[in-house]
Amino acid sequence: MTTFRDGAADTGLHGDRKLTLAEVLEVFASGRLPLKFTAYDGSSAGPDDATLGLDLLTPRGTTYLATAPGDLGLARAYVSGDLQLQGVHPGDPYDLLNALVQKLDFKRPSARVLAQVVRSIGIEHLKPIAPPPQEALPRWRRIAEGLRHSKTRDADAIHHHYDVSNTFYEWVLGPSMTYTCACYPHPDATLEEAQENKYRLVFEKLRLKPGDRLLDVGCGWGGMVRYAARHGVKAIGVTLSREQAQWARAAIERDGLGDLAEVRHSDYRDVRESQFDAVSSLGLTEHIGVANYPSYFRFLKSKLRPGGLLLNHCITRHNNRTGPAAGGFIDRYVFPDGELTGSGRIITEIQDVGLEVMHEENLRRHYALTLRDWCRNLVQHWDEAVAEVGLPTAKVWGLYMAASRVGFEQNSIQLHQVLAVKLDERGGDGGLPLRPWWTA
Repeated sequence: MTTFRDGAADTGLHGDRKLTLAEVLEVFASGRLPLKFTAYDGSSAGPDDATLGLDLLTPRGTTYLATAPGDLGLARAYVSGDLQLQGVHPGDPYDLLNALVQKLDFKRPSARVLAQVVRSIGIEHLKPIAPPPQEALPRWRRIAEGLRHSKTRDADAIHHHYDVSNTFYEWVLGPSMTYTCACYPHPDATLEEAQENKYRLVFEKLRLKPGDRLLDVGCGWGGMVRYAARHGVKAIGVTLSREQAQWARAAIERDGLGDLAEVRHSDYRDVRESQFDAVSSLGLTEHIGVANYPSYFRFLKSKLRPGGLLLNHCITRHNNRTGPAAGGFIDRYVFPDGELTGSGRIITEIQDVGLEVMHEENLRRHYALTLRDWCRNLVQHWDEAVAEVGLPTAKVWGLYMAASRVGFEQNSIQLHQVLAVKLDERGGDGGLPLRPWWTA
C-alpha cells in the first residue's frame, strides 16, 4: 500500500521538467499509509481507495504551505479553506493526524531538487501573504507592542484563547465547564465523572476540610472553586478572562455558594490576601513563561500559611532539554506566548523557592482521553459551534484538540501534578502523614 515515493531516491527521474504538486509532495515526503493527496492542478498521489486524504484546493494554499513549511502553513491552508481533509470530521481529525505523524516521514531534498521545486511551483508562491484573521500576531510583533508576560500582554493572550464564547465552551467541555485534564477512575468513565474525580483528587491532595481557605489561580469557569465550596471550604478564584469570571459568578449564585465561593476577574498577582491553607494552580503555569517561574512560585508560596499545600497541575514537555517555545500553530492560533518545560524543571523551581515537594504524578494518558471526549462533544455540536464562532475558529479547535491528543498518546507532551508544602521556620510540615493520604 504505497503512498509517497522516497523523494531522495526518485529525484533522478524528474530531470529539469516542471513537477506537478503531487510530485512536489513526493519530493518532501515518504512513507507507507492509506493516504491520498490531490491538488487543483489535477495531480494526485496515493491509493485511489484510500479513506484518508488531503485535497489542496487553491493556489493560495500552495503559498501558505510554501511560505510557512510545517504545522503553521498547514494550519493556515486548512483554516482558510484552501486545504481540505478527507475521511475525518473537522471537529475530530484525529485519525488523519495520527496517520500522518505515525507513518509519514518528511525529508529535506538536495539543493538541486529544491531549485526544481521552486521553478515548478513558481516564485510567486514564495512571497508571504496575509494569514487568516484567526491568527494572532507573530511573536516579534507581540514583543514590540508589549513586554512579554506583563499584566496587559497576559490579559491579551488569555482573551485570545478563552474569550471565544462561553456557549461554545459549554458544547465542547460539557456541564463541568472544566478546561483542564480530567482523571479517569476507570477506562469507561464519562468525561463528567472524570472531571469530578479530578477535583476530588486535588481536594484530597490539598487536605482541605470545612472551614479551610483555598486560593485557585487561573480558576477558569470556577470548577475547583465551586467543588471546594460545596465541601465547606472558603475559596477564592482569579482569572484574566472576563467571560470566564461572569460565567463562574452566575454558576456560584445558581448553586447557592455565594457565602463560600468567589471568582474575581483579576491577575493572580493582584491577590492581596494570604495565609491560605492551600493554593491550587490548574492549567495556569503554561501561560506564565519559564523565565517567570521563580517569581511565580515565590508568589504562591507567599500566599500560604506554614504547613499549607500547593498543587501545581500543568502540561509539560517529555524531557527537560527541549526549548520552551510552542510550535507555530499553537503559538499563533491557540496559546500566544505559551511555554512548556519538563516536569524536572517545574520541580526544581518549586524546590528552589523553599517549598518541599511531597509528590508528583504524570496524567498523560488521562489527557489523551479528555481530548478524545472534548472532540466527541465538538462533533456532536458541530453545526451549533460553527454558527456560534464561525467555521474557521471551529476548525482551529478540532485541529488543536485532535493534534494534542496525538501528542499525549505519543509522549511528546505530558501532564504533571506536583504537590508541595510550605515548611515552618524549623522545617515542620504541619503534621502531614508519612505516606500519601489521598485515594487514587
